[in-house]
Amino acid sequence: MKERRLPNIQKLFPSEDGNPQSRQMMMRFIEQILTGVDVLKNPDGVNLKGEKNRTGNFYNNLIQNSEIPTASIPLEEVNTELLKLLHDHPYHTKYFLTNILPMASIPGILGMIAAFMVNGNNLWDVYGPAGAEAEVRVISMMSKLIGYDPMKSGGYTTWGGQGAVFSGLRIAIAKFAPEALQKGVPGNLYAFCSDAAHYSLFKSVEATGIGSDKLIRVRTKSDSSMDVGDLKIKMEEVIARGGIPIYIVATTGTTDAMGIDDLEQIYTISNQVAAQFGLPRAHIHADSALGGFFAFFQDYDFFSNPLGFKDEVAEALRAIHSRMRHLHLADSLCFDFQKLGQTPYLTSLFLLKEAADLKLMDLHPDETPYVGHRGYGQYHTGYTLECSRMASSISIYSALLAFGVQGYQQLLAQFVEVNLAFREALRSEIPQAEIVNEDNPGIITLFRIYPDGSHRFQEEISGSCTYKEIERNNKFNEVLFEMLGNQRDRIFFGDTKKHLLVPTKDESYTPLYANKVFIISPYTQVEHVPEIVEHLKSIVTQVYEKYAEASTISRR
Repeated sequence: MKERRLPNIQKLFPSEDGNPQSRQMMMRFIEQILTGVDVLKNPDGVNLKGEKNRTGNFYNNLIQNSEIPTASIPLEEVNTELLKLLHDHPYHTKYFLTNILPMASIPGILGMIAAFMVNGNNLWDVYGPAGAEAEVRVISMMSKLIGYDPMKSGGYTTWGGQGAVFSGLRIAIAKFAPEALQKGVPGNLYAFCSDAAHYSLFKSVEATGIGSDKLIRVRTKSDSSMDVGDLKIKMEEVIARGGIPIYIVATTGTTDAMGIDDLEQIYTISNQVAAQFGLPRAHIHADSALGGFFAFFQDYDFFSNPLGFKDEVAEALRAIHSRMRHLHLADSLCFDFQKLGQTPYLTSLFLLKEAADLKLMDLHPDETPYVGHRGYGQYHTGYTLECSRMASSISIYSALLAFGVQGYQQLLAQFVEVNLAFREALRSEIPQAEIVNEDNPGIITLFRIYPDGSHRFQEEISGSCTYKEIERNNKFNEVLFEMLGNQRDRIFFGDTKKHLLVPTKDESYTPLYANKVFIISPYTQVEHVPEIVEHLKSIVTQVYEKYAEASTISRR
């Protein structure tokens, strides 16, 4: 019987000795992926080419038909299958205008490749010295940028803005109830955030055991920033009931409207309340996952304007900077580099003003017998929720070096400039649309349309409308959501079903729906705005025609 020859499994790994044959083979496979993606690109649309109907029984069919092959499949064929996954996948062309899903930059990708090549566990520098070094460098860089003392600050890369909000809450609990790690969370601890805050804190209070009933939502103003007067009232109400405010999340750049909470006021009020009742000040976490990147303008001279931004762009950037310049007052914050940092998922940085706070969450060495309990190694992150951590800090480090402060300033200014141009064109070409985050300069525009074509946003936020009226307006905008969504392969707009919570005549609160344009692609330029607005105009016209037709039928 002829002996069967098994494949050389070592060929599935990078070489041990750095031989050119192995390197050339690996480069050939990478080239196959890069070429395959380039073939699929379509600069006149949003999705990569290829047919893929992900409706109906698509995922059930995948479950039924997916099996591990018995024998090894050649890597050329594996790459072919990988490229099939990308068929009809959204891609960041100039027409990609939805949410905060940016393109991974070349330096960000290169940083990930460097990290993958050594595959170190960032938990401990003995296992992952490259990631540990990059993490320390990045923490220092970003601390200096916002005004933290880098010799006192600390942090680590984590699982998104959610991970940062969660870590900040863990620290807040440990500050106010040191025995909570052993005995459980007391029942009188409360957290606060605005109505416009990301749902990360909602998930975090559930996961830590505080419970969502102990999350207090603070009213927002028309610019989507926290009403600090309402924060003070609600903190005092909690204390009067025997509760203790331990955690405040200040959103410095909301995902929907680019609303920026006033950190200076929040810091002042929380200190006043603490002094009034003889309590420690609540831990303040700045959820700067999105907006924090405007800290790159911290030292920009808007008077001399060295990068030559247009006057209206410089003024918008200055307005944003004026709201972001107090980041250093926060006890902790976050930078989601996979957002405006232009790095791949998942590259988020949790930053603390006082690195000593990390000791509140650290495990005893006896609890980590596999790592850290040795006479060697200087960097052991037993305080992270993750036991194993990828060295995403290398990708962040790579992007910071490649872009530099000015590179990020140029990119952010481009996003702001395009957004301003879009707003101007929207007012001119689609007068039925009302911009509902007019007070928020930045990279996002939210707008609503109304069945009668009039502008009613001020009535809605003032409480002059009934619940039924607002619900009718919401449903009208939902029709636009659906019609734009059906053509998202051409131009991909966003939307939200919770821009603001507004009072109604019925003495209840209800959310406002809004359509969203999010400038996030480096390829979206001012000259593309007329085409984008013309496409939007045609869809809006169809919505009104559909409404008029339905109204005619209902009157018969």
